[in-house]
Amino acid sequence: MSSNTAVFPGSFDPLTLGHVDIIQRALPLFEKLIIAIGVNSEKKSMFSLEDRIAAIKSTFEGETKIEVTSYSGLTIDFCKSVNANYLVRGLRNPADFEFEKAIANTNRALSDIDTVFLLTTSGKSFISSSIVREIVKYNGDISKLVPEAVLNLKAQ
Repeated sequence: MSSNTAVFPGSFDPLTLGHVDIIQRALPLFEKLIIAIGVNSEKKSMFSLEDRIAAIKSTFEGETKIEVTSYSGLTIDFCKSVNANYLVRGLRNPADFEFEKAIANTNRALSDIDTVFLLTTSGKSFISSSIVREIVKYNGDISKLVPEAVLNLKAQ
């Protein structure tokens, strides 16, 4: 029997309301949704891995279909290790689509893993983690861009 498990990979540095939108809309489609924080030793994160995991768990507290974890290496190798046959990716704009399409086609050529694209709700399509990090850097107000669990995180 094939798995109806999906992986939603990302850095989630930090989790935004755009991510929350994609996660909430992906939940009815799968038996299990693994939110997987990719760890890249070359990349300096603004928020610690532990804080990002805690913020995601807090935001989705009580949601039994969600698992939160971290991984390193190729996303498709992680998917195979957790018996997931699907990747979930959010699309905000045409540039996201072109970038994600190339990755999805490569992943499909290397594995049996399909990518499911969900369009971000229009009111949240402008939100990105990089924009949020820039606002945090200058002590701006991010309360309309992130879930409550992120508001108390301290940048490293």
